[in-house]
Amino acid sequence: MFSDKANAIFQKVIDVYHVVNTVDQPFENAYDRNTDLIEHLLYRKCWIDTVQWHYEDIIRDPNIDPVAALTLKRQIDASNQDRTDMVEYVDSYFLDKYADVTVKDNATINTESPAWAIDRLSILALKIYHMNEEATRTDASQSHIDACQKKLDILLEQRIDLSTALDQLLEDIAHGRKYMKVYKQMKMYNDDELNPVLRARK
Repeated sequence: MFSDKANAIFQKVIDVYHVVNTVDQPFENAYDRNTDLIEHLLYRKCWIDTVQWHYEDIIRDPNIDPVAALTLKRQIDASNQDRTDMVEYVDSYFLDKYADVTVKDNATINTESPAWAIDRLSILALKIYHMNEEATRTDASQSHIDACQKKLDILLEQRIDLSTALDQLLEDIAHGRKYMKVYKQMKMYNDDELNPVLRARK
């Protein structure tokens, strides 16, 4: 199943990141895009999500220096754009993969594209990793551990459900029961012409 591959890659990324566990560590993709394109894209996608997860932790420090916070906000903005770009690259992969499928007359469209479901699966992998950390802390109260374990159980169940739904969606697309339409993210705030603040400074 595709979700098995994706979840394994996401876990690999998260484990590799936490060896050094700093947001500024160098990135090296474990997969060659020329021979393992989807694996390459999934690895990069989860790395972006993992770094951003930790950006979001850092910026919530109430004692963070305002200048450092502004720099970090810019990094988060750039990371968000990278994340969106990667989703579009993944969807482009699937559009190409299923380009020759004959779509059935009664085929329906899904509420989200495969890559946006993969995006959710990547974030879910991070939630599971960090909730497991909380559920296994040795310096926390038993009530904290119990509460986090209950949340972890729900997250694990959610991953099963989301993985199943993703695999079913890809199967339906492969057999023409569903079809893909991808709407490029028309973000306005990064565009010099569409953001009135940026446009005014030109």
